Amino acid sequence: MQKNEININALVTIIRTLRSDNGCPWDKKQTPESLSKYIKEETTELLEAIQSGDTDNLCEELGDVLYLVVMLSEIHTDRQQFDLSDVIRSISDKLVRRHPHVFGDEEVTDEAELKALWEKIKAEEKKNKI
Repeated sequence: MQKNEININALVTIIRTLRSDNGCPWDKKQTPESLSKYIKEETTELLEAIQSGDTDNLCEELGDVLYLVVMLSEIHTDRQQFDLSDVIRSISDKLVRRHPHVFGDEEVTDEAELKALWEKIKAEEKKNKI
């Protein structure tokens, strides 16, 4: 695998192994509720890395947040509620839906129009619970 290749499947496999019968006792017992404090901590550390401009630390903190996203997705996969593919599909659909000026026929001429369009789309999503 080349350095720039992304292999999210390897991370998913590692987390599945950690949560398996022969895995790590700590990882196996985690729940969304127990991970909540780590989400807060890691997000704070991510913000600090961004503010400091330390790109090495930023990369590490992004990895920690990604670990938590995948871990939470795996917990919900085990519960047969949703999986990482659903999470990715959801955000992909939202990004396309909220950017019709890029992926559709809408035109905006300035940031004020863009903000108004964004708010209109969000209101429509809330109304339709998308």
